[in-house]
Amino acid sequence: MQVDYEVIIVGGGPVGMMLAAELALARVRVCVLERLMETTPYSRALTLHPRTLEILDMRGLKAKLLDRGKPITTGHFAALDTRLDFSVLDSSSNYTLIIPQHETEKVVEEWAKSLGVEIRREEEVVAVHQDQHGVEVVAVGPNGNAVLTALYVVGADGAASIVRKQAGIPFIGKNSTFTAMQGDVVLKNPPESGVPSYFNEQGLVMIVPLPKGMHRVVLIDPERMAVPKEEPVSLEELRASLLRILGDDLGISDPFWMTRFGNATLQAQRYREGRIFLAGDAAHIHFPAGGQGMNVGLQEAINLGWKLAAQLKGWAPDWLLDSYHTERFPINTALLTNTQVQSLLFGSSEFSPSVIALRNMLSNLLQIPEANYRLATQISAFNVQYEPDREMEPHVLNGRRFTELHLRLENDVCQNAYELFHSGSFLLLHLGSDERLYDVIDWSKYKHVHVVRASLAKGAPDWHDVHTALIRPDGYVAWAISQSESNPMEAIRKGIIHWCGHV
Repeated sequence: MQVDYEVIIVGGGPVGMMLAAELALARVRVCVLERLMETTPYSRALTLHPRTLEILDMRGLKAKLLDRGKPITTGHFAALDTRLDFSVLDSSSNYTLIIPQHETEKVVEEWAKSLGVEIRREEEVVAVHQDQHGVEVVAVGPNGNAVLTALYVVGADGAASIVRKQAGIPFIGKNSTFTAMQGDVVLKNPPESGVPSYFNEQGLVMIVPLPKGMHRVVLIDPERMAVPKEEPVSLEELRASLLRILGDDLGISDPFWMTRFGNATLQAQRYREGRIFLAGDAAHIHFPAGGQGMNVGLQEAINLGWKLAAQLKGWAPDWLLDSYHTERFPINTALLTNTQVQSLLFGSSEFSPSVIALRNMLSNLLQIPEANYRLATQISAFNVQYEPDREMEPHVLNGRRFTELHLRLENDVCQNAYELFHSGSFLLLHLGSDERLYDVIDWSKYKHVHVVRASLAKGAPDWHDVHTALIRPDGYVAWAISQSESNPMEAIRKGIIHWCGHV
């Protein structure tokens, strides 16, 4: 079938742009359709969490984002007084980066453009139809209707996704039962420092410092929780709620952006329907607790990108494309559960002495390092582990996040392993010194596998016995082979064919 593009992505936010760039890395012809004329200056998301920073580091983007944001070493769970300590995580990205969403979007969009992604703005998609050969997309723009075709379409077009609706994928869960407010404002009398939160019988207030002397004020006010999400927020409403909850309006003035949001918790029944895929808010929405939403969407983009590229380039194993849903759906189901728990602790049911006592008890428990670490790995997404490869011998690393190894290459140069992922390829990391490696398979046919022989320049947990490991383009260990493996070359050959195709 002759098509205009191999992939059309509907939605040009951070998730859509990230996915487009991932596909372009693999030389896929990709187009992004975005209804807005330019990136909105209003930022729903404000944080890039540790695992997201790691995957952006793997693509060489972290330094650019650091120039635009502010690192803080803590996160939060339900705005409890005891914050989550990210500094103990085993990574150089052991912090949250406070950065407005529009700044993240700009960095990712610039990267996508540099890779040749075609971005068509002011193009609103109104219809999506697929058959066994491809997908037809109808978009309305300044020059009228455009009918475009592709082999695959990805909906990254938000909670009201036209792609999801046209594909007939049910959006299942619970609608909003309350609303909260937020405003990006000037505070003449802001808190002295940090990211403070206040919870009492009158409600909840969270305050986050922003660039240019502004602050984000988030409020859950029992007297305003029944107001519909569509009703605009006023400065006087924010001031009245601050006075009611804190007894002080903090000198609030000069609002830049104010909005209302709810606690709807919904997930697409499936992330794939034939040639159509969903990512980000098109696949799931939840109460924005812990700053996880955009982070999860970016992680989905990097999970789907290389798999879709593999299918288009003809080397994908027959199980690979469906693994996007099987891997990400349970991760996001757990995410929705943790945000619902946080909603309860935020006071969605009541602001009462009993809830305050519960919050105090949980806050005290988070002072136990092991408990704090458990939730820190959850919010940071360091706890994500995919199903180990049953075709390979078991190893503790299989399916786990690839940590930031420090390697000594054959030329005696030391290198951070994440720098080896800038091309978006698999990494076959051989930590032995077996010359037979080059004869195990015809590597000239595996351009999508970067073969590196090295040793560990610095010790790392669970890597001491590794002979060879295959790391996926999204930074998870496909499989690792122990030095005690009786026939390591055959295991490598088998593992390469299973994951990288029989080419």
